[in-house]
Amino acid sequence: MSSLTALPAAPFAMLGAAETSKAAEKAEAEAAEPGTARPEWSGPHPIDLELTQPFRRDPAPEPAGPEEPRAERPEGGSEEPDAESTIPELTRPGARVGGPAEPAGPAGEPSEPSEPSEGAGPPASEEAAAPRRRAATALRVLAAAAVAAGLVWMYFALPAPSAGLSSDGRTVLVVFAATLACWTLTRLDDTFVGTAAVAVLIIAGIIPHEHFLGLLGSDTVWLLVAACVLAAGIERSGLPARAAHALIVRAGTVRHLVHLVTAGVVLTALAIPSTSGRAALALPVFLALAKVFAERPAVVRALALVFPATILLSAIATLIGAAAHLIGNEFLEAMAGGGIGFGHWLLLGLPVAVVCSHLAAELVLLLMTRRADRRGRLAIDPARFAELSGQNASGPLTAAQWRMLALVTAVVALWCTESLHGLPPTLVALLGAVAATAPGFGTVRMSAGLKSVPWPLLVFMISAAALGEALVSSGAAEWLTGTALGGPAGALGDTALIALVVAVSAAAHLVLQSRSARAAVLVPAVIPLAIASGLNPAALVFASTAAAGFCHTLTSSAKPVAMFSDLPDGVPTYRRADLLRLSVLLGPLVIAVVLVASLYLWPYLGLPLR
Repeated sequence: MSSLTALPAAPFAMLGAAETSKAAEKAEAEAAEPGTARPEWSGPHPIDLELTQPFRRDPAPEPAGPEEPRAERPEGGSEEPDAESTIPELTRPGARVGGPAEPAGPAGEPSEPSEPSEGAGPPASEEAAAPRRRAATALRVLAAAAVAAGLVWMYFALPAPSAGLSSDGRTVLVVFAATLACWTLTRLDDTFVGTAAVAVLIIAGIIPHEHFLGLLGSDTVWLLVAACVLAAGIERSGLPARAAHALIVRAGTVRHLVHLVTAGVVLTALAIPSTSGRAALALPVFLALAKVFAERPAVVRALALVFPATILLSAIATLIGAAAHLIGNEFLEAMAGGGIGFGHWLLLGLPVAVVCSHLAAELVLLLMTRRADRRGRLAIDPARFAELSGQNASGPLTAAQWRMLALVTAVVALWCTESLHGLPPTLVALLGAVAATAPGFGTVRMSAGLKSVPWPLLVFMISAAALGEALVSSGAAEWLTGTALGGPAGALGDTALIALVVAVSAAAHLVLQSRSARAAVLVPAVIPLAIASGLNPAALVFASTAAAGFCHTLTSSAKPVAMFSDLPDGVPTYRRADLLRLSVLLGPLVIAVVLVASLYLWPYLGLPLR
């Protein structure tokens, strides 16, 4: 009886001895080759978690007899029985619930997860969108073919050389028409389109490539480059932020604040080129004001529209206020024999900029705020506003700010007195840029200042100038002048013709979103029209350029409008309906101001109609 009761314990003792032997071998292997240890498995079945395949058990020792030495395991594998058959079906690698197990790979390894075959079709959404994409591609191809056919027809429909239009003139007109179509009807980059048009004219032998490359050294290009570097030095000193702080903290009411902001925006046009650069400079000031008026969202929304509206309308104050002014001046010099200087432009444009900007500010106030908002007293804490704007505006001006203030004052004074000293504006701007980057005096390195230059815009300006010169040299401009003189334009009076040009220029932003592209399209058409009607081309071009500054209807019509329509989360801004209401009232006012200035103000300031 005692032997029978001891039998059941024998297998457990033998299994324990086997496990002890296996543990000793494993410890010796780990000591010999560290890093080869396998993780222990504490589950009911001895499964190797690293290789996801079962262990191969060593056979248990015989229950009786002396222990024999263990035979060496061959390198190529083992003849011992696989313990996988002892594992339940659901614990095997690759086993699936409710279905057969996945086929094992070679050497007992589980198979890789199945991947979709190459012939598998795309998702249903892509399949549904594919016909639309094919239809859109087909429409683009048909539109391109139609435009190409129309250009070919235009080339042969234009008068022959015997009728007064040379072959080069016909080619230039066709290329110019194609460029206009790409600018207005496609989303192609304006700079790419202009450069491609010039490349076609160079290949056709109409524009010498040496002449096109020489335009990189023109006065207009270097004027913009030097002005951008000078503006970078002024901005780095913190002077614009200090000026904005000094104006804003003096506001007693919301109306007073809005018109002080408008006056400051107009002043920035004297030294900061391009409307986009001025918008980027004004955005931190607006965000600080938005925090000050956080409990008055109507005032914040009104300010969000006042900044871009006045930035766009005040640009006409100076020649460098927008790149479109430089493009128009280039066309005047190429097609009419002379442009408008910086001082003369300032004399003509500053009154219009001031009137239009303050009209826009007052309209925004009337449309977007209540009477109580406009008349309530303000008390803006200077220290609080300086903290919110991130500028150290307390105390006197720093030495760097005094230097930049003296520099910008000297540069603007020299620009306005060109007739007295004879220094061209480009040279003055270049000297100012050198001073703003000079070690010990300036506030920015020359390399950093050059990074602020809008190089794509410069290339666009060069391309536009080359197109204008091609119109003149090929005889296309002369032919257009004769055609306009014999057409309906010759029957219009001076007032009617100016009103037509101003109205078309103000509405052009609905078709051409880029202000520079509008100048490149409108000015070459306005100059022949002025010559055909006996008007001063400079007067008509200046009126067209001033009216083109109105581009407030859509958020995509100008970059400053788009910048202030997309603000950080939580900052109120204007709605599309606010923009439309403003443009409906502001558009006619801008046209009226430009017409009055053209007929009654500019002739007394040296820009007669005839």
